[in-house]
This record gives sequence, structure tokens and C-alpha cells, in this order.
Amino acid sequence: MQQEDQNPEINLEENEHSGAAGSLDERFAELEAQIAEQQAAVLYAKAEGENIRRRAADDIDKARKFALEKFSGELLAVKDSLDAALSVESATVESYKNGVELTVKQLSSVFEKFHIVEINPLHEKFDPNKHQAISTVESDVEPNSVISVLQKGYTLNDRVLRPALVMVAKAKA
Repeated sequence: MQQEDQNPEINLEENEHSGAAGSLDERFAELEAQIAEQQAAVLYAKAEGENIRRRAADDIDKARKFALEKFSGELLAVKDSLDAALSVESATVESYKNGVELTVKQLSSVFEKFHIVEINPLHEKFDPNKHQAISTVESDVEPNSVISVLQKGYTLNDRVLRPALVMVAKAKA
């Protein structure tokens, strides 16, 4: 009977261990499932971030490619006017002049629409940020002022696209 008494104790201990082992196995399986779930969430977030980055890069690339689309469309009308002027067979100098004046107005309208501003600094003080001096000339006008504009400059939204080519006055010796 002692063996029977010992056996129930052994069985009781085995049941306790097997119950603990069962609960550990369950806990282990739970943790593995949570890890797998977290790994899937991380992979999803990483893939979503990569998709957002790729879409943004595509949008930037398209913006770069088509940034001049509206401007180009407006310039086509100016080109059409010039082509029409060249196709006229029996035009007089006066009609050509009128056509060129209309085309210049059309081009000026496009420039205005897209904030391209002409720099024509005649009689202004020389500004090296907007003007490029070709030479200096002795003159009675105030030194360092623009006395001749050889080529007009242009700005786009207050940024110089091309400086004006100018001649600048210097004091007589």
C-alpha cells in the first residue's frame, strides 16, 4: 500500500507538471502568434512606406516633366502667329510691322501671365545682381548709372533669368 500511496503523489506531481507544461505551451503559442502578428504589421508598414515614397517620387518626376506644359501651350500661340506672318505672300513692310507688334503683345501677355518681368534699367543705378556691365563709358551723367542697354534682362518671380547687358557711366577724367 505504500507503493499505492507513493504512486498517487507521483501522479499528482506529474499532473502538476503536465498542467504547467500545458499552460507554458499555450503561453508560448500565444507569444509566437503575437510575434507573427507584429512581424506582419511591421512588414505592412514598411511596404506602405515604400509605396508612399515611390508614389511621391513619381509625382515629383511628373511635376518636373510637365511643369512647363501651360507655359509651352501659351507659347504655341505666339509661334503660330509668327508662322502665319511668314506664310503671307504679298505683305507690305507696314503689315509685317503690325503683325510683329501684335505678336510682341501676345508674347508680353504670356510673360505677364507667368510672372516673367523685363529688366530695362536705362538711367537707373547699376545693380550687379540684375545687370551685367559690358563696359564703362565716360559721361556727364551720374557715375555708376546705366547709360545704354544692349540687351534687356528678365526675372521670373523676382529671380533673375538673364541679367540686362548694359554700359555704365564713369566720371570724366
